[in-house]
Amino acid sequence: MRIKRNPKYDLPASEITPRDLYASRRRFLKQVGAVSAGALLAACVPALENVAGDPTLPPPIGEDALTDYAAATGYINYYEFSFSKEGIDELAKDFVTKPWQVEVGGLVGKPQVFTIEDILARYEQEERIYRMRCVEGWSMVIPWVGFPLSKLLADVEPLPEAKYVGFETVYRPDDMPGQKNDMFPWPYLEGLRLDEAMQDLTLLATGMYGEPLTPQNGAPIRLVVPWKYAFKNIKSIVKIRLVADKPVTMWNSIAPQEYGFYANVNPDVDHPRWSQASERRIGETERRSTLLFNGYDEVAPLYEGMSLVSNY
Repeated sequence: MRIKRNPKYDLPASEITPRDLYASRRRFLKQVGAVSAGALLAACVPALENVAGDPTLPPPIGEDALTDYAAATGYINYYEFSFSKEGIDELAKDFVTKPWQVEVGGLVGKPQVFTIEDILARYEQEERIYRMRCVEGWSMVIPWVGFPLSKLLADVEPLPEAKYVGFETVYRPDDMPGQKNDMFPWPYLEGLRLDEAMQDLTLLATGMYGEPLTPQNGAPIRLVVPWKYAFKNIKSIVKIRLVADKPVTMWNSIAPQEYGFYANVNPDVDHPRWSQASERRIGETERRSTLLFNGYDEVAPLYEGMSLVSNY
């Protein structure tokens, strides 16, 4: 995969630890028994006793280490495979991602069906280092590989009445055992406003850490919207539809009191069962203050004049 490096989207160099140095540090710690991988992962569970605005919380930490590849590919929410975060890599290892098609239609002038080969050939792939914040209160820093969703949408020519974009994950319960669980209305659905989808930060990712996406991370193509909680970043996409009305999204439909349509990272709006004022970065032991929009202030104009509390 040929990858363009786009420094515009890198976090400041002072905030990023190179992957090889980070991995070396982990190997050293493992050798001396200072910390176990299990302890690091367990530390990422949200502290339910924290409350928003707690003056004892530290300010945002100034150094964002690139998350260890093993953690980013081994600590995952992917309910199509399992309710457990760990072991999904083993469950998904034989998941077939070729051939793969993404159908793009709805309120567009030029509906198209793209193969993954079409996508990789047509759209220049670039690396962007983004923060990722889970609604559960843990976070990572990941170097994604992909291209702006806006480029694909421009090629299908949205019609004037198109206001939203809906996304759908593949439905293959024989290969994805979690989809046999009838607690959820499969397949996984997500959505964005059209202006959010056209924002240049919004990425269709095909890889991470300079390599193709692993099955457990949403291969072969997934959404990455860095200012929103991670559940918004739908994996293994097979359909994209432009529509006039707000599309149904899975978490908002089954638990609207807990998961809003917008899912913007907002430290001032608590989850009903825990505070969102702080987060624990994978690989760190201390909590850090959560940043509004996950630190991507350039998206603020999208929400001018709109309540970020009622539209959570």
